[in-house]
Amino acid sequence: MTFTDTEIDYMASQDLGRLATVAPDGTVQVNPVGFTHNPELGTIDIGGYRMAASRKFRNLATNDRVAFVIDNIASRNPWRVRCLEIRGTAEQVHTGADGGGTDGALIRVHPRRIISFGLDNLDLEPHQLVAHARDIG
Repeated sequence: MTFTDTEIDYMASQDLGRLATVAPDGTVQVNPVGFTHNPELGTIDIGGYRMAASRKFRNLATNDRVAFVIDNIASRNPWRVRCLEIRGTAEQVHTGADGGGTDGALIRVHPRRIISFGLDNLDLEPHQLVAHARDIG
């Protein structure tokens, strides 16, 4: 299994993440995006309006390395943040499902490293939390 049950639950509770791609000139581009977890493939699928025409989608043609972050502030007092960072590769996918403003294109993120923080151990003081990092296949 790519993601833990805790990570899957966290992803299901969030609507927005941030995808970083690398442009042909080497600059990094970060965009807020909607996403879904694809449990069959163990991937993150990112779709949207006119995806195939977007810079983030076109960036993948020259560099497939990406980072994807989902985070939020769970509490301000005490200060407690939650974060799921996924590093890996991504591919351009054309599903053929066109409609509702989407063009059937999506970005499929294949995790290679997953780092989670603050998703579990809710009884620990925030300063005692430790990141959980692991490499995937």
